[in-house]
Amino acid sequence: QVQLVESGGGLVQAGGSLRLSCAASGRTFTFSSYAMGWFRQAPGKEREFVAAINWNSNTLYTDSVKGRFAISRDNAKNTVYLQMNSLKPEDTAVYYCATESTRYRTVPAALIGQYNYWGQGTQVTVSS
Repeated sequence: QVQLVESGGGLVQAGGSLRLSCAASGRTFTFSSYAMGWFRQAPGKEREFVAAINWNSNTLYTDSVKGRFAISRDNAKNTVYLQMNSLKPEDTAVYYCATESTRYRTVPAALIGQYNYWGQGTQVTVSS
Protein backbone atom coordinates (compact mmCIF):
# COMPACT_ATOMS: atom_id res chain seq x y z
CA GLN A 1 0.00 0.00 0.00
CA VAL A 2 1.20 3.49 -0.90
CA GLN A 3 0.07 6.73 0.68
CA LEU A 4 0.36 10.00 -1.22
CA VAL A 5 -0.23 13.38 0.42
CA GLU A 6 -0.36 16.55 -1.66
CA SER A 7 0.20 20.05 -0.32
CA GLY A 8 0.88 23.55 -1.56
CA GLY A 9 -2.40 24.44 -3.22
CA GLY A 10 -4.15 27.73 -2.66
CA LEU A 11 -5.57 30.90 -4.16
CA VAL A 12 -3.31 32.95 -6.44
CA GLN A 13 -3.80 35.74 -8.94
CA ALA A 14 -3.29 35.17 -12.64
CA GLY A 15 0.41 35.34 -13.49
CA GLY A 16 1.40 34.10 -10.06
CA SER A 17 3.17 30.92 -8.98
CA LEU A 18 2.57 27.95 -6.72
CA ARG A 19 4.64 24.90 -5.86
CA LEU A 20 2.82 21.66 -5.18
CA SER A 21 4.41 18.84 -3.22
CA CYS A 22 3.46 15.19 -2.98
CA ALA A 23 5.00 13.04 -0.26
CA ALA A 24 4.91 9.29 -0.77
CA SER A 25 5.14 6.58 1.86
CA GLY A 26 4.67 2.85 2.11
CA ARG A 27 6.41 0.08 3.96
CA THR A 28 7.60 -1.73 0.83
CA PHE A 29 7.38 1.12 -1.64
CA THR A 30 10.60 2.05 -3.42
CA PHE A 31 9.84 5.60 -4.53
CA SER A 32 12.90 5.94 -6.74
CA SER A 33 11.78 3.03 -8.94
CA TYR A 34 8.48 4.48 -10.05
CA ALA A 35 7.27 7.26 -12.27
CA MET A 36 5.12 9.89 -10.61
CA GLY A 37 2.43 11.96 -12.24
CA TRP A 38 0.32 15.05 -11.65
CA PHE A 39 -3.26 15.22 -12.87
CA ARG A 40 -5.98 17.80 -12.39
CA GLN A 41 -9.75 17.93 -12.44
CA ALA A 42 -11.77 21.09 -12.91
CA PRO A 43 -15.46 21.26 -11.90
CA GLY A 44 -17.62 19.43 -14.40
CA LYS A 45 -14.65 18.12 -16.36
CA GLU A 46 -12.77 14.84 -16.66
CA ARG A 47 -9.53 14.32 -14.79
CA GLU A 48 -6.65 15.17 -17.11
CA PHE A 49 -2.92 14.58 -17.29
CA VAL A 50 -0.64 17.48 -16.42
CA ALA A 51 2.92 16.18 -16.04
CA ALA A 52 4.93 13.09 -15.21
CA ILE A 53 8.49 12.18 -14.31
CA ASN A 54 9.93 8.70 -14.56
CA TRP A 55 12.49 6.96 -12.35
CA ASN A 56 15.31 8.41 -14.48
CA SER A 57 13.88 11.96 -14.31
CA ASN A 58 12.63 11.99 -17.88
CA THR A 59 9.63 14.30 -18.01
CA LEU A 60 6.41 14.65 -19.98
CA TYR A 61 3.95 17.55 -20.05
CA THR A 62 0.59 18.25 -21.53
CA ASP A 63 0.80 20.97 -24.16
CA SER A 64 -1.14 23.58 -22.20
CA VAL A 65 1.45 23.72 -19.38
CA LYS A 66 4.70 23.38 -21.36
CA GLY A 67 7.05 26.23 -20.54
CA ARG A 68 5.04 27.19 -17.44
CA PHE A 69 5.08 24.11 -15.20
CA ALA A 70 8.05 22.00 -14.11
CA ILE A 71 7.90 18.59 -12.45
CA SER A 72 10.80 17.34 -10.34
CA ARG A 73 11.51 14.69 -7.74
CA ASP A 74 13.66 14.27 -4.65
CA ASN A 75 14.18 10.57 -4.08
CA ALA A 76 15.85 11.18 -0.72
CA LYS A 77 12.60 12.76 0.51
CA ASN A 78 10.20 10.49 -1.42
CA THR A 79 8.64 13.65 -2.79
CA VAL A 80 7.58 14.89 -6.21
CA TYR A 81 7.02 18.58 -6.94
CA LEU A 82 5.11 20.62 -9.47
CA GLN A 83 6.33 24.17 -9.89
CA MET A 84 3.58 26.19 -11.55
CA ASN A 85 4.43 29.61 -12.98
CA SER A 86 2.46 32.11 -15.05
CA LEU A 87 -0.76 30.61 -13.76
CA LYS A 88 -3.97 31.20 -15.67
CA PRO A 89 -7.60 31.02 -14.54
CA GLU A 90 -8.00 27.88 -16.67
CA ASP A 91 -5.44 26.16 -14.43
CA THR A 92 -8.01 26.20 -11.62
CA ALA A 93 -8.64 22.61 -10.54
CA VAL A 94 -8.02 20.02 -7.89
CA TYR A 95 -4.52 18.67 -8.48
CA TYR A 96 -3.74 15.03 -7.77
CA CYS A 97 -0.45 13.19 -7.66
CA ALA A 98 -0.27 9.51 -8.54
CA THR A 99 2.17 6.63 -8.69
CA GLU A 100 2.59 4.63 -11.85
CA SER A 101 2.04 0.92 -11.53
CA THR A 102 5.16 -0.25 -13.43
CA ARG A 103 8.70 0.13 -12.18
CA TYR A 104 11.52 1.48 -14.33
CA ARG A 105 9.30 2.55 -17.20
CA THR A 106 11.41 4.23 -19.87
CA VAL A 107 8.86 6.87 -20.83
CA PRO A 108 6.59 8.60 -18.31
CA ALA A 109 2.95 7.65 -18.71
CA ALA A 110 0.09 10.04 -19.42
CA LEU A 111 -2.86 7.69 -19.10
CA ILE A 112 -4.87 7.60 -15.90
CA GLY A 113 -5.15 3.82 -16.13
CA GLN A 114 -1.39 3.47 -15.82
CA TYR A 115 -1.43 4.91 -12.30
CA ASN A 116 -2.59 2.83 -9.37
CA TYR A 117 -2.18 4.99 -6.24
CA TRP A 118 -3.60 8.48 -5.86
CA GLY A 119 -3.48 11.28 -3.34
CA GLN A 120 -6.52 13.10 -1.99
CA GLY A 121 -5.88 16.20 -4.08
CA THR A 122 -5.11 19.85 -3.38
CA GLN A 123 -7.18 22.78 -4.64
CA VAL A 124 -5.56 25.37 -6.90
CA THR A 125 -7.61 28.46 -7.66
CA VAL A 126 -6.35 31.16 -10.03
CA SER A 127 -8.26 34.42 -10.01
CA SER A 128 -8.38 36.75 -13.01
